[in-house]
Amino acid sequence: MSQWTSAVGAAQLARLLRSQNHGGNGTTAPAGRRAPVYRTLADGVRLLVHEGRVPVAARLPAERELAAALSLSRTTVASAYEALRAEGFLESRRGAGSWTTVPAGSPLPTRGLDPLPPDAAETMIDLGCAALPAPEPWLTRSVEGALGELAPYAHTHGDYPAGLPELRQVLADRYTARGIPTMPEQIMVTTGAMGAVAAICHLFAGRGERVAVESPSYANVLQLMREAGARLVPVAMADGLAGWDLPAWRGVLRDAAPRMAYVVADFHNPTGAVASEDQRRHLVAAARSAGTVLVVDETMADLRLDEDFELPRPVASFDPAGSTVVTVGSASKAFWAGMRIGWVRAAPEIIRSLVAARAYADLGSPVLEQLSVSWLMRGGGWDEAVAIRCRQARENRDALVAAVRRHLPGWEFSVPHGGLTLWARTGGLSGSRIAEAGVPLGVRVPSGPRFGVDGAFEGYVRLPFTVGGAVADTAAARLAQAARLVETGATGAAAAADSRSLVA
Repeated sequence: MSQWTSAVGAAQLARLLRSQNHGGNGTTAPAGRRAPVYRTLADGVRLLVHEGRVPVAARLPAERELAAALSLSRTTVASAYEALRAEGFLESRRGAGSWTTVPAGSPLPTRGLDPLPPDAAETMIDLGCAALPAPEPWLTRSVEGALGELAPYAHTHGDYPAGLPELRQVLADRYTARGIPTMPEQIMVTTGAMGAVAAICHLFAGRGERVAVESPSYANVLQLMREAGARLVPVAMADGLAGWDLPAWRGVLRDAAPRMAYVVADFHNPTGAVASEDQRRHLVAAARSAGTVLVVDETMADLRLDEDFELPRPVASFDPAGSTVVTVGSASKAFWAGMRIGWVRAAPEIIRSLVAARAYADLGSPVLEQLSVSWLMRGGGWDEAVAIRCRQARENRDALVAAVRRHLPGWEFSVPHGGLTLWARTGGLSGSRIAEAGVPLGVRVPSGPRFGVDGAFEGYVRLPFTVGGAVADTAAARLAQAARLVETGATGAAAAADSRSLVA
């Protein structure tokens, strides 16, 4: 079960049920026949749990309250609740109410996919990693430029817990140019964005602390927080690309009082959503009121694929005092994942605490990589390289979207304006089963539950913009074959047999 129990009110649950293309009473019947109302109500609640729009371990409204909100009889709601209990999606206790759960044995993957060895690329299309190859010639130029500046540092011990002064300055200047006045003392360079989040969690979210997270959210960060012992509090995203559900966020910040919250405001991973300016302003205000540190991951912010789309102001611009927002950035997504350089922007006192704690972690980030990023950002072609990266990702996105629409017309998704990921609803099929069936067919894809808490999002997969052209078409064709095997129940040996003709 989830590590903290939230509550879903009757009006909120009724609204969510009606948003599933349900009729006026919140229920619908399959085409061609009229299902019992209690059955379609139970199916609607189960789907909301699978999609993560109702968190696991969320307390549901009392039968009488939900019946009134849906204009149904209490008997109908009671029958739906009983069906959900029988299927393992609801638990109840006299005097304590009813809360959502997932059946025993349900797939609950949480870890990311291990990287494939290079020699597997000929037979396997790997959609497990949202990262592109290194941009050339900029990578080589940046390393050559860094080597030319290395000599003075080679005469030192090489440990710079806060980061090289030159890189801290150039990062501070870039934030200032974005409208957020920043001093180098507000920057700590880290070993990738994951190193930044790990350091922040160590400072603010020790074992047992509550951390509010978007639902869905970035799988690797969720796992990092689990292993750190944090108590994750999921907050459902709004529909499509609409950003955050502010009433849900206000409720969690008020009722759970989490020590920290982790969000991705720009081209959210995995959904691609962008939080609006009003959402940013109000979430910062709500976090400040609750005493919650708001950690904002901007690793995707540079990857604007549609040139006519304008991002809102950075979240930190709504926190002029610097007391609430901690920003994380990285070179990994915008430039190259192999360039393991990230950073934190925060109030100077927070940076000092992070730097002091680093003596017991990794002591500092590699000097040569820091010099490379600094050289690029000081006029070595960073903006040009990122523009090329965006063009490549845009071409891949368009090819992938066309291929999925062609081979999997029943899948639903919203095309994001940026980032590297497409969040696809799999037409009512299990994303975990599709991922499993896809491997022998020569395609790897992460299933939805990797991006949720406690088994949510079973009906989704994440598709990255890492392949294009004919490869994207082949990937979609293999996923379509995997989906057909799942739909007919012909997985396992049948999938392995069918894979021989597809992989060859």
